[in-house]
Amino acid sequence: MQKKQFINFLIIIVATTIAFTDAYAQSSSAKDTSEEITVTKKINNHSLKDPKKPKHIDDNDYLWMQDFHESISDSVYQSAVWFDNFFIDENSEQSTPKTNARIRLGWEPKARDWSKVKARFRIKVKLPHFKNKVDVILSDDDDLNQSNLPLDSVNTQPENNEEHFSAAVRFTHRKEKNRLLESRIGISGGDIFLKARHKRRYTWDNIHSLKIEPSLYYFLDEGLGSKLLLEYDYQLDKQSQFRVNYSIRGSESFSGIRWKHGFYKLKQLEQNAASIIGVKVEGERNGEKGFIIDKYTLSYRYRFNALKSWLFFEVEPFLEWQEEEDYSTTPGIALRVEGYFYKG
Repeated sequence: MQKKQFINFLIIIVATTIAFTDAYAQSSSAKDTSEEITVTKKINNHSLKDPKKPKHIDDNDYLWMQDFHESISDSVYQSAVWFDNFFIDENSEQSTPKTNARIRLGWEPKARDWSKVKARFRIKVKLPHFKNKVDVILSDDDDLNQSNLPLDSVNTQPENNEEHFSAAVRFTHRKEKNRLLESRIGISGGDIFLKARHKRRYTWDNIHSLKIEPSLYYFLDEGLGSKLLLEYDYQLDKQSQFRVNYSIRGSESFSGIRWKHGFYKLKQLEQNAASIIGVKVEGERNGEKGFIIDKYTLSYRYRFNALKSWLFFEVEPFLEWQEEEDYSTTPGIALRVEGYFYKG
């Protein structure tokens, strides 16, 4: 039975990927809540209304966008329904799965490197008839990047230049308002992995919030690793928030302990726009070089919703100071467009 379920899991990976690619190609020929930008609890999960359409734009100008959105949403949804039918009990009632897909395209030019183009995607499928009602998550490895901090977006110096496809089954063991316990099993870049994560959040006086998030992971090639994330939020007013986070991680695949600090000022500018000013410092201690700071990053991110309720845009100018470049100033800018596709 376990072998059959594993084969079925491989089928959904292939089928969903093919359907996703096919829908993208068709829409192109026709003119093709983890953590998002949050300022207050009220605007969490991008609760932005569909803005009014400019008067000079005709309905036909939006038709291809709507077709593109429906094509991607329907293709992912139909693949989820097909796969979920493998786990329907004869005596159970028919339930519909829930699908959520995210596609991000970005160009992040900077001094001495103007060719950095990134395409990101993430597909999450909630299968009501799957054993233990787990999630199937397909992504480009963003969720498994252990060096990431919440609100990270500019990553101009990745640890390696390989883009990995990740497929995982997520088991939610306990989920409450301020507590989450989950585990994952899957494959990333050809390497099988296991990961467990526990998240707790404490709030007081309606303006303070503290998150503690330890995680343990194991990759067959890289070995055992662990990470601890600490995050503190202070609500300055209804529209703005100050955030500090700190993470440390270790692994059998490298020596020493890697750490990263992040300091952010979040502000909701209007109903469909927000900004983040961020300062990040990252480095290593107890490694071959002892204590060292690898990079400083200063950035300003402006994110807004336009044209459609599911379409978001980002502009993020930044400055970098890297140890390997003798901490010389490196300016750059990130331009992104992100679409959300959901059904069920």
